[in-house]
Amino acid sequence: MDRVRLGIIGLGIMGELYAKIYSAHPLAEVAAVCSLKQARVDEICARFAVPYGTTDYRQMLRTVDLDAVVVATPDNLHYEPARAVLEAGRHLLVEKPFTTRLEEADQLLRLAAQANKKVQVAFNHRWLAAYQQAKSTLASGKIGQPLAAYARKNDTLFVPTEYIAWAGQTTSAWFLSSHDIDLVRWFFEQEPLEARAWGRKEVLKARGIDTYDVIQAQVRFASGAIATFESAWIYPNTFPSIVDSFVEVLGSSGHIHMDRKYESIEVSTATSFTYPKGFLNCEIFGRVRGAFPFCLEDFLYSILEDRPPQVTALDGRQVTAVLEAIHRSLETGHTEPVAPLPADMATPYARK
Repeated sequence: MDRVRLGIIGLGIMGELYAKIYSAHPLAEVAAVCSLKQARVDEICARFAVPYGTTDYRQMLRTVDLDAVVVATPDNLHYEPARAVLEAGRHLLVEKPFTTRLEEADQLLRLAAQANKKVQVAFNHRWLAAYQQAKSTLASGKIGQPLAAYARKNDTLFVPTEYIAWAGQTTSAWFLSSHDIDLVRWFFEQEPLEARAWGRKEVLKARGIDTYDVIQAQVRFASGAIATFESAWIYPNTFPSIVDSFVEVLGSSGHIHMDRKYESIEVSTATSFTYPKGFLNCEIFGRVRGAFPFCLEDFLYSILEDRPPQVTALDGRQVTAVLEAIHRSLETGHTEPVAPLPADMATPYARK
């Protein structure tokens, strides 16, 4: 196999970006796309010279010879197409979060094992240079034993009111903290045990969007380390960046701060002052470069070189387990256990 033949299910903001990156990659061929709206299918097919488009992903899986499929549907709609992809015997790349129900995540893990197919969850932040450097620093022991972490990822109101149309079907934690939970678990190399969360519903609910404005959660890991995860999407649109992103790890003999509020550039005009984002993806000389394209490229290499993906379905499952515990805690007002992996699934991190 010289190139990976890909299908894409879901042609929203992320699905279009997948099509753009993969259609320009020498190791990939976008052979088919699927969306609920035929006009959108026709638009993407024309823009990226995709030979096959449909509004029925099951028909796409039956009709087109594919090696792998990307699922880029909204947060709460990953499971059904992901299951269909694995049942059809294709490798799977699924947008974060893996699923929004733990039962679904466990079913997909077993399906992937039965089909002997690779599954990568697009936690693309692991490909950011700063986070890679943090991981290496922690592994070296330079800051001692990780004791605590704090991570926030807060968006402006533009995101839940204009950027996506399905904010009421998800929460800021599923949409934003999923990245941070994956990072902290990766940094700690420990499995999560329990979660306690608090949230507020005021601003968005008043606008007819029944979801949390802000969620804060504390998660305790097997080593005793604790992590606080904050997600919100009610910053005023005057904030100079669409997202305020910060991660701290406190060790027994040092700390690491990673502030992505601005990424090496500030721009002022007669009407605004902004921090444009470019580390995850930025068009350079006609091609999209950055951490997100690297994430997509490594999925291709995992197939072509027959090796495990850098972020596996098990990693995605563990993030879903934490988020499910967080949302149970929001409902019960109590600390909730994080469901451990079933006995037939091995974890890379010890639960001591």
